[in-house]
Amino acid sequence: MRGQAKIALLVILGLIVLIGAYGWNSYNSLVRLHEQIPHAWAQVDNVLQRRNDLIPNLVATVKGYAKHEQQVLGQVSDALKTYNRATTASDKLAANDTITSLLTRIMAISLQYPNLKADQQFIRLSDEIAGTENRISVERKRFNDMVLDYNMKVKTFPTNIFARLGGLSPEESYFKATESAKTAPAVQF
Repeated sequence: MRGQAKIALLVILGLIVLIGAYGWNSYNSLVRLHEQIPHAWAQVDNVLQRRNDLIPNLVATVKGYAKHEQQVLGQVSDALKTYNRATTASDKLAANDTITSLLTRIMAISLQYPNLKADQQFIRLSDEIAGTENRISVERKRFNDMVLDYNMKVKTFPTNIFARLGGLSPEESYFKATESAKTAPAVQF
């Protein structure tokens, strides 16, 4: 009987150690994922800043050809200032949406000026901005994927137990398309 009690005690201790190790590993995994979310946002912010660094060059090029389009170009300048003053992710996203809308208008302006469309500097800047827009899209997807992975771990059993014990909760900051992005822009020739 004593031998069986020792075996039962060792089995129980073994289970406690296994559960503890699993909990430790799960919690550390959740913390790693939670910390990767701000890193993923920083990368989104990085490519948004890259675009904002390119826009003044694009605006300067367009200004040379489209002197009477000063209102749009002034709005771009104001939007860049708003973005640069933004301190929260939601403020930066709002400024980013404005910039995206204005970039669409600048590209529409470029269609009205054949010489501008042929200008090498404009072509290079347009290509850079198109590449940057693709980078922004990729980084947004990576950010959303990171939030999804974290949220799934925080919400699913049994890691949700360790998340609750560790004070970790789901992250609800997915990138979402604005209402204006759901409508195709009207292009007129």
